[in-house]
Amino acid sequence: MSRAERERDLVAYYTGELHARVDRELAEPRVARRTAYLDQLRVEGRRTVVEIGCGPGRDGEAIAAAGFDYTGVDLSPASVEACQALGLRAEVASVLELPFADGTFDAGWTMSTLLHVADEDLGQALQEIVRVLRPGAPLAIGLWGDVSGSEHVWEDGKGYGPGRFFSIRSDDGLRSVLEQYGEVEQWATWDEDRVMHYQWAVLRVSAS
Repeated sequence: MSRAERERDLVAYYTGELHARVDRELAEPRVARRTAYLDQLRVEGRRTVVEIGCGPGRDGEAIAAAGFDYTGVDLSPASVEACQALGLRAEVASVLELPFADGTFDAGWTMSTLLHVADEDLGQALQEIVRVLRPGAPLAIGLWGDVSGSEHVWEDGKGYGPGRFFSIRSDDGLRSVLEQYGEVEQWATWDEDRVMHYQWAVLRVSAS
């Protein structure tokens, strides 16, 4: 499956799932980490935040309400329209081709988005995110992981759209990739009792 095919199917799926996602509560550990991360940004005097994979704006609304200058991007035009309806700045874009100048943002946030980027494209995605962040910026990253890596198309059977491509990475595998772009200052996982678990990192991107 090509990148274009993967992205086409993701747009179709998340357009179909949009309303169900709006009403779905975020996991408590994620909300708690978001609160702590925003506190960290205040302490550091950071103002501008870019979210990669903004979805219908569940995190974006909270980030903007906390007083930050928020910008979101998403592959799905329907998700971007949902964000804009909330008064959020958002535009359609791929993480592999972000429409911003170098060093535009003070901080970055991306939850469960790099899951849909193939291993062969992960370096390019991280390079793009780091490119649009200022040197030394904190980047919060959340992903579903497992004890070993795998790539597959998941058909969830709920009728929202075509199957979604997933790239699942081990903790060690993900950390080794992130460390190529800065220092992993925070690392945590939760839901370890499930087949997969959630991975949370704050990467301090390289200063140069």
